[in-house]
Amino acid sequence: MRAPKIYNPYLVAAAATIGGMLFGFDISSVSAFVDNETYREFFNYPDSTEQGGITASMAGGSFLGSLCAGFVSDKLGRKYTIQLGAIIWVIGAAIQCSVQNVAQLVCGRLIAGLAIGICSSQVPVYLAELSPKKIRGRLVGLFQWAVTWGIMIMFYISYGCTFIKGPSSFRLAWGIQMIPGFLLLVSLLLFPESPRWLAARDRWEEAIDIISHVQGKGDVEDADVQIEIQELREAVRIDRLSKDVTIFDLFAKGSRVRTFVGMSGQIWQQLTGMNVMMYYVVYTFAMAGYQGNVGLVSSSIQYVINVVMTVPALLFIDSWGRRPLLIYGACIMAVWLFAVSGLMAAHGHWVPEVNGNPNIRWIVPGKSAAKAIIACNYLFVATFATTWGPGIWIYVSEIFPLKQRAVANGFCGAWNWIFNFALAFFVPPAFQNIQWQTYIIFAVFSVAMAAHVFLMFPETKGKTLEEIDIIWAENIKPWKTANADVTELAANRDLAKQEKTKEVEHMEHTANTVPPVTVDPTAQDEPKV
Repeated sequence: MRAPKIYNPYLVAAAATIGGMLFGFDISSVSAFVDNETYREFFNYPDSTEQGGITASMAGGSFLGSLCAGFVSDKLGRKYTIQLGAIIWVIGAAIQCSVQNVAQLVCGRLIAGLAIGICSSQVPVYLAELSPKKIRGRLVGLFQWAVTWGIMIMFYISYGCTFIKGPSSFRLAWGIQMIPGFLLLVSLLLFPESPRWLAARDRWEEAIDIISHVQGKGDVEDADVQIEIQELREAVRIDRLSKDVTIFDLFAKGSRVRTFVGMSGQIWQQLTGMNVMMYYVVYTFAMAGYQGNVGLVSSSIQYVINVVMTVPALLFIDSWGRRPLLIYGACIMAVWLFAVSGLMAAHGHWVPEVNGNPNIRWIVPGKSAAKAIIACNYLFVATFATTWGPGIWIYVSEIFPLKQRAVANGFCGAWNWIFNFALAFFVPPAFQNIQWQTYIIFAVFSVAMAAHVFLMFPETKGKTLEEIDIIWAENIKPWKTANADVTELAANRDLAKQEKTKEVEHMEHTANTVPPVTVDPTAQDEPKV
């Protein structure tokens, strides 16, 4: 007897995006303790480089997890790969919970990072392949919303644990991370596999059954179901013409442009500086003059803003479009970053340390300027949460063909994580050595990414994953893709192929029906004059 399955796409997304919550737990699991005296004393007062290494170790593991996730996903399936990630996460959290020194903490965060790399790259793939096209952006965007919930929940758990005396404070906080890992592992037992992955392995009966339940409430004859199945059959047929995909295939002719777009999109998301702000938010508030519990509570407000402001993106991304969301978001974030750097430069000054922490060497004593800096931080977070936060995970999960999707998402996600790793190392020394100029660097990056999106990122809103392939194949200018009639383009392309086929067949037929020319061996040549 087959176990009952839940096909409601919103419930599927709610369960799968627990994988995003793991990502969020990582971001804030250190930030509440990074300036805590108990934490600093236990780990022998780590300097900026050592603290950067502790923070970056999770991203290093995530980089490795993302690189191998696509190949594992193509072998085991999307669902089982995510469950594997959940098991690895629980192991990593257990090691952190029993931490005795910096080496063990780095080891635990590295292992947990493997899980995040797997889940962060494959949960969006799973949701993109399972979702109806009309709400695909919203459902994949739930992944980022889960990230914001994880950040906020873990920060408040960590903040509460700071009131516990001794190492039990951070050990308890890191041990609680095992709970969402168990929830992800168990809940996915109730949900189906990706129909596109099943179809690629000729398990058509299962694939059609899942599509009919997700798209047509079990009615195989539903028009949307039939269209989806027909497009999927054609996509699988085309994919069969190629061999197994490797990373090198992502850079073959016809693929390299979208691979570059996917890579750069993930890199740009890190270069907004958002995760850096989340990791070291306590540093930012300390520079603005907020100390102790006041600083922690004040900084936690941005986590709440992050959760709340992701909701508009989930509700309207399928009507706003991907391009406007990313372009305007980058421009507005640049404004807030330039404002923070200007305020800090004009109203702050260098100090040897802040609150006994030599990693922070800039202070803004004026209350009005400090409040303006905090306001700009909040507005930056609100802008990111509504735009680049969910937008880039949705976008990268959509742009690749079925044969490349798992490997490509893992590969592109790996670039997100390697830059996360590099920035986690870079920011503590940056705050220590160039202070407010750190924000100018990220502001310039934000301007550059807006221009890049305009020039190279096509619109994917309201199109099936198979229609998006046509946009790339037809090489439509990105700024013209929003209004491009992809269905008509596909029909014209198919018609042209049919005409070409008929022309070739006619030529072959003509060649076969013309009688051969015979030469009389007794005939003599005409005399030449």
